[in-house]
Amino acid sequence: MTETQQRPLTLDAIETDAESLGFGMSCEEAVGQLLRALAAAKPGGRLLELGTGMGAGTAWLLAGMDEHARLDTLDNDPECLGVARRHHTLDPRVTLFEADGGEWLADRATDDGPGYDMVFADTWPGKFTHLDEALSLVDPGGFYVVDDLARQPRNTSLPEDHCLAVEALIKDLESRAGWERLPLLGWSCGVLVMVRR
Repeated sequence: MTETQQRPLTLDAIETDAESLGFGMSCEEAVGQLLRALAAAKPGGRLLELGTGMGAGTAWLLAGMDEHARLDTLDNDPECLGVARRHHTLDPRVTLFEADGGEWLADRATDDGPGYDMVFADTWPGKFTHLDEALSLVDPGGFYVVDDLARQPRNTSLPEDHCLAVEALIKDLESRAGWERLPLLGWSCGVLVMVRR
């Protein structure tokens, strides 16, 4: 296996912790490889992950980032964040926030601070709610990435109206001007990458 194909060093331990706690919503490996590649395309970039979970997606993003890039990641579940902190706190490139995603996005979208070179929306706020706020944080040339857009098995913890929410989200995103789109809806768990013009 080449260096670029290797899994992040922390990933096995994160997956072990997730399994022991019954957490089944970690970032899929194929999506992780995509995140790593997109992060690598933004040297010195500012990245945002909405929905840290236990930190699997965080690990993939950090694996693609250079030493000057910075990642903000947030979740409202203290148990999940406890696992993510255990595996990522020593990395100075990442800041973990325990916050309600909707409130955090609403506050951040109204300040005049810098935006992000990549926003990965892996939870409801920033994807199915507060979409305008999340998109407003993406700088020109930056990526907006959403996953879990394919039909999911019934035994997941996703709400029953997930499919309807996905259809509405895709329709909304396809209608927006000023973005290029790479739909990977039949790949992995269903992904859409948007690039702000």
